Amino acid sequence: MTRSALAAAAAFCISALASPAFAQAAKPATPAPTAPAAPAKWSKPVKGTAYIEVIRGNSKRVGNDMVTALKIKNTSDGPIALFRVDEIWYDHKLKQVTGDSYTFHRPVNAGEVVDVTLKSPMKPDLYQSQYAFSHANGKVNAKQVKKFGEK
Repeated sequence: MTRSALAAAAAFCISALASPAFAQAAKPATPAPTAPAAPAKWSKPVKGTAYIEVIRGNSKRVGNDMVTALKIKNTSDGPIALFRVDEIWYDHKLKQVTGDSYTFHRPVNAGEVVDVTLKSPMKPDLYQSQYAFSHANGKVNAKQVKKFGEK
């Protein structure tokens, strides 16, 4: 009889100690539902003349390339579709020697600043470069500035 009493006491202790271990933790209060994010709006791209500001970096020779960095800010009222930058290098006789171009395949939104890196193959007798800006729906009026927001 003592064995059965001992077994019953052992079962009682085990069940008393095990029940808190198997009990689930209290669930934290669910956070209040937040408003869903506003869906992205489609903006009509600029037709005609687009306006940009340009900060030109120094051109540097890197390996066999002449690398130029530009920062461009869209100051137009709408996005610029298929914005393109062309760099043309000339020699001392002002003959075109080399160049590079870059096209943005996504629209450049109003107020957005983009970084452009142009890599032109290095040729002997490089003298100066020019930039041409264009977009899918017209021409681009570029203004060179030292920092964005200048008047």
